[in-house]
Amino acid sequence: MLDALRRAARNAYHLLLIGYAAALGAGLGLGSALWVLEGDYPFGERRAQAWLAWPSVGSPQSDPYARAILARSADVPLALGEGIAFHAYEDELGRPLDARCRYAISGETPVARAWTLTLYDPDGRLIETPQRRPGLTSAEVLRAEDGAVTIALAPDPQPGNWIQLPGSGGFQAVLRLYDSPVSGALGWLDDGAMPRIVRLSCTGEATS
Repeated sequence: MLDALRRAARNAYHLLLIGYAAALGAGLGLGSALWVLEGDYPFGERRAQAWLAWPSVGSPQSDPYARAILARSADVPLALGEGIAFHAYEDELGRPLDARCRYAISGETPVARAWTLTLYDPDGRLIETPQRRPGLTSAEVLRAEDGAVTIALAPDPQPGNWIQLPGSGGFQAVLRLYDSPVSGALGWLDDGAMPRIVRLSCTGEATS
């Protein structure tokens, strides 16, 4: 009788361990899946300076994680051949973009029929400022005599091309190229082909 009770206790203990392991595995699996879905696309990233792009997103070769992220966010990416989007979360020195600071985005942009530069908050929503203008397009920017473009990002008004920052928190910049050869083959892109993101100053600190 005592042996039977011991065997029953051992069996119950083993079943408890199995149930605990299954629950733990399910929880970790669900947590890791949600973590992936809340972040950037996990595969196919390409970098040029501070700019990141995922050329395969929006193509038939898009991986299951990318498709799940798109379904969750309801974003509509540029299809392969239509264009490509470059995302920047840091300046050229690797410092997170900070809405308290002043930045200059300048330099070359890859060949494209048109481009847009748009600012978003860390959650992917358009930034909200009194200017009520979260971006600029290639058709409306002011250019220097040599055709160069410089765009100021700052909380306070700036001369020339200016996008207002909200003055606190982080943000991300998205450069979209339309009808560009880059959307089909990113291999030739080097750092000099993308505009620089230079932090000029921040509230409470000297110019860096």
